Amino acid sequence: MTPPRRVGRKSPQTNTREPIIQEPDAFEPEATRRDAGVAESARANRGWWDRNADEYQTEHGTFLGDDRFVWCPEGLDEVEAELLGPSEELKGKAVLEIGAGAAQCARWLAAQGARPVALDLSHRQLQHALRIGAAFPLVQADAGALPFADASFDLACSAYGALPFVADPVLVLREVRRVLRPGGRFVFSVTHPIRWAFPDEPGPEGLSVSASYFDRTPYVEQDETGGAVYVEHHRTLGDRVRDVVAAGFRLVDLVEPEWPEWNTSEWGGWSPLRGNLIPGTAIFVCERSEMGAPPAGGWGRD
Repeated sequence: MTPPRRVGRKSPQTNTREPIIQEPDAFEPEATRRDAGVAESARANRGWWDRNADEYQTEHGTFLGDDRFVWCPEGLDEVEAELLGPSEELKGKAVLEIGAGAAQCARWLAAQGARPVALDLSHRQLQHALRIGAAFPLVQADAGALPFADASFDLACSAYGALPFVADPVLVLREVRRVLRPGGRFVFSVTHPIRWAFPDEPGPEGLSVSASYFDRTPYVEQDETGGAVYVEHHRTLGDRVRDVVAAGFRLVDLVEPEWPEWNTSEWGGWSPLRGNLIPGTAIFVCERSEMGAPPAGGWGRD
């Protein structure tokens, strides 16, 4: 699970997981808002996650566990949520996890008897999956060009993987639909779109609107030459729904997890303070529509 950044780099918390072995960036990137296309976004985010995978797994690995399926910083667990369906019905199902990171979710799926494949853009994230252990396929690939045949999977899932970081989310959604079997379910979590209007801070300073919710200009961190080193894309809630439909899915549910009392942790801009007042995560539960493949412009769109 890789929630969007939009915050200054924090010192990692120490725990028992693998220590950081990569050097931090030698420069402090400049944060700006500008256009960033498909290729630039993919190149920047592949590089960012390769450089920061160690820090990410060190800081958040304890919360994620080795074989838990956690949808979001709120701590919603698939054991309780059953957004992919009852756990006893997962046995034998072919499941694609997109943006798998260290494949914690895929590892939980395998323990339920499913046949997962864990895919990530970042080679270094998948090395952490190997470090923990993976008795299932690990695939490095772009979510916009899935290296699988049509109708290869029964289910697909993505806990903050790919979709917050891509310039063309419909391209990714179409690819997921293509590799799902008829009636297949795709569940994905992203930062709740309302968060775009607030500073990404866990304290009181993160409770005042500072930007337009309707401004879709990407957030970009760039190096001294102006090249992007991290990109995050914003879609409004309506945009997300239209993207799902345009890609040929039927929206079954939209889950907005509430912050639970037991969760006292902070994760970037996610915190108990903010979580008790505004939503932090949106989870889209979709099923492949049987209306046939959507046209290039999407159904009902110009």
